[in-house]
Amino acid sequence: MRRNRIAPLLAAGATVSFALSGCSTTANAPQLAPATFVAMQEGPGEEYVIGPLDKLTIHVWRNDELGAEVQVRPDGRITTPLVADMPAVGKTPTMLAEDIRLQLSQYIADPLVTVIINEFAGTFSQQVRIVGATEQPASIPYRANMTLLDAMISVGGLSEFASGNRARLIRFDRTTGGQREYALRLGDLLRRGDSQANVMLMPGDVIIIPESMF
Repeated sequence: MRRNRIAPLLAAGATVSFALSGCSTTANAPQLAPATFVAMQEGPGEEYVIGPLDKLTIHVWRNDELGAEVQVRPDGRITTPLVADMPAVGKTPTMLAEDIRLQLSQYIADPLVTVIINEFAGTFSQQVRIVGATEQPASIPYRANMTLLDAMISVGGLSEFASGNRARLIRFDRTTGGQREYALRLGDLLRRGDSQANVMLMPGDVIIIPESMF
């Protein structure tokens, strides 16, 4: 009889211990420097990289028949007049325009090509993904000068049962080639209006929001 009582107590103790260890892991993670709600001075971000399903306008000066409005296929390629199955994903608009120019130079002299992005989604490495206890988990295109607040507005904020101050951000570190984890205080930011909890985001960031355990 006594053994039957001890087993549930041991299981409960293990659960609490695991929960506390999860909290300490997040608490011990480094934090990013605060960002202002409204940037005092905004500037351009990194040059845009074309992604699957982006919609493009290809313009060839004085050769309108060689231009086109195209959507990048899921396989990352596009087809325009005289240019078949040109890889587009992973290139900047300038790079793609130069590749098309080289192809067209076989048929016309000194073509001038311009690539314009009409609708964009970006590559996965340029998207910000928000998962877990949010109203609308989503992958959103990164925009220059985007902050944590901007991203959370895009997904409708935290869900009712979110543990916002246990959220974390996963970021690829280009210097080491690995991932780094940072603690976030989404509860303080969204429910208390603490501006110090707002941070700058980078392309490829992943925000993970756990649910409250109580």
